[in-house]
Amino acid sequence: MSDTFREAAANLGSALGYEFSGPEAVRRALTHRSASGANNERLEFLGDSVLGLAVADLLFARYPGAVVGDLTRARASLVCREALAAAAREAGVGKYLVLGPGAQRSGGRDRDSILADTFEALLGTMYLEGGYAAVRGAVERIFAARLDQATPVGTAKDPKTRLQELLQARGLGLPRYRVVASSGSAHRPTFLVECEAGIGGPARGEGSSRRQAEQRAAERALAEVGDGG
Repeated sequence: MSDTFREAAANLGSALGYEFSGPEAVRRALTHRSASGANNERLEFLGDSVLGLAVADLLFARYPGAVVGDLTRARASLVCREALAAAAREAGVGKYLVLGPGAQRSGGRDRDSILADTFEALLGTMYLEGGYAAVRGAVERIFAARLDQATPVGTAKDPKTRLQELLQARGLGLPRYRVVASSGSAHRPTFLVECEAGIGGPARGEGSSRRQAEQRAAERALAEVGDGG
């Protein structure tokens, strides 16, 4: 059994972008209440809360013009059972679940509720081991496409879009972005991006992702020409 959990720690860690401390770190997170009293319910409770914070944090940073109601709906679409179960399937969680006989016979390895709860339990384990930054980084990677698709209805145009439209209106070329520096750990990186817009000197922006740094560089380029939105 320890070999199974060792494999689970390595494979799930790779899929989630996090290095678990060892097999015991994932044993509890993968154990359903049908199998043991030492199960993942408490970790799922913790992971649910941290996940909600991380998604809210990421949406808040990505969509500065969105109103609260639209942000709330976007968050709900990302942390719903179906979305979490899909993320768990992509990571291969079902293979390593520890289930009781009844849950096993009834197809528990592919049940949305069990997969979603286990995914949250794994995030809870990550939080206890690596802190909030580890969970936020993992959520940003795992939900990257979903975050981009969850554009809140009331979102104002982002700085990159406004800058591009301004340049096009003036008959200028598209802005160019390049990473001039990166630092920090894999779980908490920092990017410095330079934006060449052809209107004044290059503008720089810093962020925890390349996209965020590009948005901040574009915002500064807009500020230089008196169009801060």
